[in-house]
Amino acid sequence: MKYMANSIKALSLAAITSLLLTGCNKVTQENFEKIEVAMAYSDVTTILGEPDNCESLSLFKNCFWGDNKKQISIKFVDDKVTLKTSKGLTP
Repeated sequence: MKYMANSIKALSLAAITSLLLTGCNKVTQENFEKIEVAMAYSDVTTILGEPDNCESLSLFKNCFWGDNKKQISIKFVDDKVTLKTSKGLTP
């Protein structure tokens, strides 16, 4: 019985880890290229998921996906893409 409980815990941990890693995989060159100027914030989050960080000021929002090595940064005005940049993505 104890063996089964440990197996279930191990499988649960593996599933959670897999989901977290899958989320990180959305920061790709392919997904970056799908983002277009004037695209709605909701459309961007459909492609990239929720941002890791956003800085907001009035109608302006600057959002980041990824980390210091591999990142997508998108500037929104009134929830529309105005500028996108990337760092560390490979084609």
